[in-house]
Amino acid sequence: MADDNAQSFLIGDVELTRVVEWQAPYAVTREFLPAAGPEVWQAHRDVLVPDHWEPETDRAVVAIQTWVLRSGGRTVVVDTGVGNGRERPGNPMFHRRQGGDLPSLLARAGVRPEDVDLVVNTHVHGDHVGWNTHDQDGSWVPTFPAATYLLPAADDRHFGPDGDFGGGVRPDDRLIYEDSVAPVHKSGQALLWDGEYRIDDHLTLESAPGHTPGSAVLRVESRGERAVLVGDLLHSPVQIPHPECNSRFDLDPARAATSRRRVLERAADQGELVIPAHLAGSGVAEVNRRDGSLVFARWTP
Repeated sequence: MADDNAQSFLIGDVELTRVVEWQAPYAVTREFLPAAGPEVWQAHRDVLVPDHWEPETDRAVVAIQTWVLRSGGRTVVVDTGVGNGRERPGNPMFHRRQGGDLPSLLARAGVRPEDVDLVVNTHVHGDHVGWNTHDQDGSWVPTFPAATYLLPAADDRHFGPDGDFGGGVRPDDRLIYEDSVAPVHKSGQALLWDGEYRIDDHLTLESAPGHTPGSAVLRVESRGERAVLVGDLLHSPVQIPHPECNSRFDLDPARAATSRRRVLERAADQGELVIPAHLAGSGVAEVNRRDGSLVFARWTP
């Protein structure tokens, strides 16, 4: 792929294209992963610098990105970033943001909105559903007019009106649902799933709760090759050898740590490439087990 913001590779017959919307130092490490002290970051410095940690400022480096999968003749978009013009008073970085343009980035990668068959939201957070919709004459309408949007039912309940928009804890949760999820329901394009959902012979969604009630991973398997897109199960490579370390965004830390360990152990045992939503750099990791512990093996080019 010629575009610097888009790189492609194959898992068997499935093509995966990574489209990077934004990448930069984000949060101070102790705020980002409260249980991971300075000694943890230093111990893994060779893996983390420069793509995942900026030691000079002690900030974790993250990316906002979308994955496009072409499988069985269909085009699948996984997570849709932040979006533009959103009211996000609880997050100054995303509040009324105008710097992103995912549709243009997708077009440069050869994907038009009308070409997309499925949109997968791994969970209902603002940086994963933002481009579900766009502003059309003052109304939010689906960005991908022919797509079915696959939404975790547990997240839809929690963040939607039935859950009082996340229990009313964060005003942003109501705003995110109203501008990025409710219009997809209104258009009749939403499909809610729970537990496990098989998209086709190569792609399967699987619940991995904790970060949110419905957080999901997407397993890819074709011709004996495997990968797993883990969404926000991981926010940093530090969490591979330390799956007990949660991010400050995990709503249920105990369940998040359990899901993280389960998915990473399976990846190590089955040779699945691990593809988190926010890892910068290569963005694709190999994980092994050594003496009963999980270890980072290498980045996949």
